[in-house]
Amino acid sequence: MINLWRSLRFLVVSVALLGLIYPLIVTGIGQLLFPYQANGSMVKLNGRVVGSILIAQAVTNPGLFHPRPSAVSYSANGSGGSNLGPTTPALIREVKNNIQAVEQQNPGTPVSSIPPDMVESSGSGLDPDISIQNAMIQVPRISKATGLSRRDLITLINQDKRGRFLGIWGEPMVNVMQLNLGIEKLLGR
Repeated sequence: MINLWRSLRFLVVSVALLGLIYPLIVTGIGQLLFPYQANGSMVKLNGRVVGSILIAQAVTNPGLFHPRPSAVSYSANGSGGSNLGPTTPALIREVKNNIQAVEQQNPGTPVSSIPPDMVESSGSGLDPDISIQNAMIQVPRISKATGLSRRDLITLINQDKRGRFLGIWGEPMVNVMQLNLGIEKLLGR
C-alpha cells in the first residue's frame, strides 16, 4: 500500500511538473524571446495574414511562384510524404502528371531541365522552399502574367537566395512566400 501512495504522489508531481509547469515556462520563454517564431512566423500583407513563412501554401496564380507539389494538399495539420517507393506505379504516375503540369504552365521548358523539386513532393508535404533552378523556370510565366521584367524577377530571386547550410549541406534555395511578397511589392499591391 505504501508503494501505491508513493507511486500516486510521483504521478501527480510528474504531471504537474512535466504536463503544466514545464510547458508554461517553455511557452513563456518562446513568447518573450521569439514571439514571431513562437506564433507560427505568420506573414501579413496590407494588414491581413496571408500565410506562414515556414509552411508552403497552394498557389495557382500564374503571376506568382508556385511551391513544390504536396503529398498532403498543403494541409499543415497533417504533414507527411507519400511514402511511395521509386518504382511504385502510383509515384511514377504522379511524377508524370506533375511533369505535364510544369510543361503546361511553363511552355518551352525542356523535360531534362526540370529539377526534381518541381515534380516530387517533399518529405513533409509543406516545404516552403524551392531550388533556384525551379524558380528560374517559373520566371518567363510570371513575367508574362504580371508584366514585370525577367531581370526584375531574377534580381528578386538572387536577393532572396539562401546558400547551403553551413556552406556544405543542401542546395541553394529560395522561400516561395518571400518571392511572392516581393512580386506584390514590385506590383505596388
